[in-house]
Amino acid sequence: MTEPSGETAPEAVEPADRPGTAEEPGTDAEPGGDEKPGTAEEAGTPEEPDVNEKPEASEEPGADEKSGADGEPGADEQPEADGEPGAGGAAEGAGAGELSEAQAELAAQRELRAKIEARKAEKSGPVVSGAKLSGTAADLLAAVRAVEGGAGSGSTFYEAAPEPRRPAAEAAPAMTVRPPAPERPAAPAPGTTAAVREVLAEGGAPEALAVQVAAALGEGAATALREDPWQLLAVAGVRPEQADGFARALLGPACGPGDPRRTVALTVWLLERAALQGHTALEIGTVRAGLAGHAVPDPEQAVETAVSEGAVLVFQEEETAEEPYDGEDDEDDEEAPAPAAEQEPATPVLLGLDRYALAEESLADGLARLVRTATPATWEGAELERAAGEHGLVLHTGGEASRAEPVALAAAARERGLRTLVAVHADAGRQAAGADAVTVAALLSGAAGPGRDEDGAFALDLLVVLDAPQLDVETGAMLVESLPDGCRLVLSGDPEVLGAPGAGRVFADVRAARVCPRIASRVPDPGPLGELVSGIGVGELHQVEAPGKEVVIVPVRDAGEAVHRTVQLVADSVPRAIGVPSEQTQVVTVGHGGSAGTRALNAALKQRLNPGPGRFGGYDPRDRVAYAPVPGRTVTGTVLSADAEGLRLRCGDDELLVPKERVESALRHGWALTAHQAAGARWPAVVVVLPGDAAGGLSRPWVYTAFGRAERHLSVVHGVDQALARAVAEGVAPERTTRLRPLLEGLLAADEEK
Repeated sequence: MTEPSGETAPEAVEPADRPGTAEEPGTDAEPGGDEKPGTAEEAGTPEEPDVNEKPEASEEPGADEKSGADGEPGADEQPEADGEPGAGGAAEGAGAGELSEAQAELAAQRELRAKIEARKAEKSGPVVSGAKLSGTAADLLAAVRAVEGGAGSGSTFYEAAPEPRRPAAEAAPAMTVRPPAPERPAAPAPGTTAAVREVLAEGGAPEALAVQVAAALGEGAATALREDPWQLLAVAGVRPEQADGFARALLGPACGPGDPRRTVALTVWLLERAALQGHTALEIGTVRAGLAGHAVPDPEQAVETAVSEGAVLVFQEEETAEEPYDGEDDEDDEEAPAPAAEQEPATPVLLGLDRYALAEESLADGLARLVRTATPATWEGAELERAAGEHGLVLHTGGEASRAEPVALAAAARERGLRTLVAVHADAGRQAAGADAVTVAALLSGAAGPGRDEDGAFALDLLVVLDAPQLDVETGAMLVESLPDGCRLVLSGDPEVLGAPGAGRVFADVRAARVCPRIASRVPDPGPLGELVSGIGVGELHQVEAPGKEVVIVPVRDAGEAVHRTVQLVADSVPRAIGVPSEQTQVVTVGHGGSAGTRALNAALKQRLNPGPGRFGGYDPRDRVAYAPVPGRTVTGTVLSADAEGLRLRCGDDELLVPKERVESALRHGWALTAHQAAGARWPAVVVVLPGDAAGGLSRPWVYTAFGRAERHLSVVHGVDQALARAVAEGVAPERTTRLRPLLEGLLAADEEK
């Protein structure tokens, strides 16, 4: 395996011409044909986590990432910085606005959790953990068996309480109320951490986990851990076999594979792993299979115990008789119902965690409220504008060029006197969305946007959300709960891109539910890049003509050469031949690990572009970095300086501070990103790196997203041979298991029946 080098690559053999690709002018280092891939270790192979290993910042799903797009539920890989919800404190900005954005976003998430807990208590009442099966627990156990046999619905004990209507503000307040920046969460008390450290040492676990355990389990962490050692699984990076060893050291022969404490913890762990891959629930059979894979002797009983103790929830959504909204003829879909004796349960039995289940219910309630409370109006204009006038919820789909349509809608709404806002996923997407556009994160935190009224609602009449496929269920719930009655919501995005980095598939579920107008843009993406990406979206890898060197293919033999060529492209070839400087060129690869993952690429690119000793926690001034202020969101920038408080960054027009205790966990070099990290942003030039060991991590959505990040120029460092074409033609990403679609259909179908 070749060690990545920052030196200029030697001249390559003159390439053979190939349709749809272009040699790079002025150099003979950019071949246009394909070579066979090398034999480096496979990037798609899960890396074995280590409880001693500290998470790296901003790890997104991918080949060695976690996502429903690229991974199967129950995978044993561990997330890094972005993978664990609620990790760490928020970033502190140099100014009060940035401080508010990152920290207030975490506060908003905590507020949603509190609402969820309150709603849970109202719906099902307290369930005493460890009690024998009686009362509510016995009813829950009966529900599991009833829904499996088709005799009952899991929603019996989980029906959504009516969402209180939030009146629309009649006029914008003279002064919008912005909440003050919340204080950063307090670190665990030293006494708590010390007590946990003693228990960890007694069980042979790394004492370095003490802070994480104390933060996860709270003030009584040491006692809780001693009584139930498998609670160690609540810490990111800990695997079941490691928790088993810890439990044996503490409990001795008193523990075994069927210990109820173990089986409950494993059930929750499986659902948490699934959430990192995008699932908000799992079929009960999948959970049982996962438990069996971890040597649980009676998986069925284990699930029943987890349900009875309130650790997980059980659901079976009822199918609606007909779809509430449909602009198409569905006569061909009608089938004669099977005889009653032959009918199977309408939908599978699902298990989920209350965190995601209640967020989905809250989101469904909120979307239904917007549909019900909008006052139809006649708006003249394009199809999207007319639909937004008549409905409270509208979906808009299309590629990059189609983003101009919802932006134009927002401008027209402002001319009508409506309080209108455009929100985007990433800071890099704000420029094309208009001067007043804000990120969803900044809007929710109160750092930007109209602020909230005394009832907590935004003073808005129309909210347009671009990059809507990047909304996870918890962010979507917070956003929709913040909209007043009568507000119109337009969700716009490209359905072919990779899904949200968090749990859920909000955009896809709302689109599939068919509860609102769905406006498909007819605006094509222009030029060779647009033609290439559009073809990928329908499963075809076109050979496009690229007279302006818009697309260049650089074949490589192995991962070492892939790193070498990537450095050459970013540092020399693209700036010289295309005219795009290194600072505006982004590298995108399949995963963080592997010999040509982000770690290896960033190390080589730093050596070439900004060599230095890494004086500030491994970073030097002018280093390009990727910062995760909260899990699931990546902000790119450059290092300015460091002081006693932490590392100061320049991110776009803003300066922010990364607290010194978060530098190691939330920051990483950013010359190379994964496709999930890059989603929602675009750069003048993009270099996509596909070494031979990346073939297993490719899918059509991944290729579509990675290639679509380029505005003017795309270089593909190609070492996967025919795996790229196969991924585009056949590599459909696994579906995420969610509940939002049936919840929406049920709520709005019930309205039609009244």
